[in-house]
Amino acid sequence: MQENKCGDTMLESPEITRNGRTVKNVIQRCGCDKILPLALVYVAYIILHGHLSPGGGFQGGILMVAVVLLVYLGHGREESERLFLPEAMHHAEGAALIFYILVAMVGVLGGSVVCANILGLGGIGDLYSSGTIFWMGQAVAFDVMTASIVLALGMLGVLLASDAHGGK
Repeated sequence: MQENKCGDTMLESPEITRNGRTVKNVIQRCGCDKILPLALVYVAYIILHGHLSPGGGFQGGILMVAVVLLVYLGHGREESERLFLPEAMHHAEGAALIFYILVAMVGVLGGSVVCANILGLGGIGDLYSSGTIFWMGQAVAFDVMTASIVLALGMLGVLLASDAHGGK
């Protein structure tokens, strides 16, 4: 026990530590681990239903950054990079762009124009109800997701490097 400047008695250390972990770290990790599955389900919902509203694939891809940040906050940079593999994500971004181009060219191969909707349509309100647009939305979502993961991990790495060098 110590006394502060006002003469009040206070604990020496406000954080309880056990085996090198603070209670704050454990609570933060558990909280992130509890929210992570909910965030993944929400991202999957937005991506899968993205063709039913404007920009759904893009929005779902960007929301994936929240998942990256939850893993980063709960488990640290090393675990985030081990899980998301920035170099593989960079290559997957190229694959997503190629997939988008291939889906867009399906119309040309079918004797129509680029981005033509020649694939079969489902019923109104069904998950698969828009033919080619569904697959193009999935390609956009995958491209935005991979690009935003690479950017988020890169920015977190720059911030950590800046902090290690005294903010310079």
